[in-house]
Formats: sequence, structure tokens, C-alpha cells
Amino acid sequence: MAPLAEVVGSTAAIGYGLAAIGPGIGVGLVFAAYIQSTARQPESARITQPFLWIGFAVVEVLALLGIAFGFIWAGEL
Repeated sequence: MAPLAEVVGSTAAIGYGLAAIGPGIGVGLVFAAYIQSTARQPESARITQPFLWIGFAVVEVLALLGIAFGFIWAGEL
């Protein structure tokens, strides 16, 4: 019996699409926490802003690692 459907192409793109969900949620949580803390204490906005950017950078590194590992495991660069 012949197969009904065949998967053709790079599964790395599917893997990266799934891996980008986590950092997307993480960025939303980081910015939501900053907005909430600034709304509660507006005078602390300048103190907590560096933590916002550090958290954003750390979460975005996960997305960049996801795409890098996708290319590495696919065997193409």
C-alpha cells in the first residue's frame, strides 16, 4: 500500500517555529512585569528599566539559539 502523504523539505523550519513560541511568551511576560511594576510604583521606572532590557536580551538569545541549532542539525549553514 502506498503512503497517502509524504513530508518533503526541512523539518528544521517546523522545529524553529515551535521553538519560537517559548521566547515569544517570555518576552511578553518580561514586558508585562515591567509595565505592572511601573504602574504600581512610577518612581522606580528608571531603576527597573535595566532589568527589562537584560531580561529581554536573555529571552531573545533562546530564539537565536533555536534558529542556529535548527541550521546546525539540518546540516546546512
